Amino acid sequence: MEDYYEYRHTVGFEETNLVGNVYYVNYLRWQGRCREMFLHDRANDILDDLRADLKLFTLKVDCEFFAEITAFDQLAIRMRLVELTQTQIEFGFDYIRLHADGEVLVARGRQRVACMRGPNNRTSPARVPESLARALGPYRARVA
Repeated sequence: MEDYYEYRHTVGFEETNLVGNVYYVNYLRWQGRCREMFLHDRANDILDDLRADLKLFTLKVDCEFFAEITAFDQLAIRMRLVELTQTQIEFGFDYIRLHADGEVLVARGRQRVACMRGPNNRTSPARVPESLARALGPYRARVA
């Protein structure tokens, strides 16, 4: 088993700019999509909690770019758990271009989220649900 959760994506024309390379905001969208698919695939029991009053607030997001990608490039967005506290989770993301010659790391990002509960105008920090913490366990990033 790999130490990351992987979401595969094919770049579309709508994700590129006039020059033909991928517009930077899409990398952040793919982080969110990877996180959502992880919840769907590996922590499905948390979905009812999210429909109730659990909220995952994004506190910080970043992305560092190493190479350009264009329409129809095949990507693997690989998510790892970087840090888990009582109320927050930090994810790391590697963006890998897949092709016949092998894999190329094209970008690397991070995202920090806080678990919150309560109505929208009165949310307060909440513990990371135990089932979510368990689901994230196998994807803990190795310290270099």
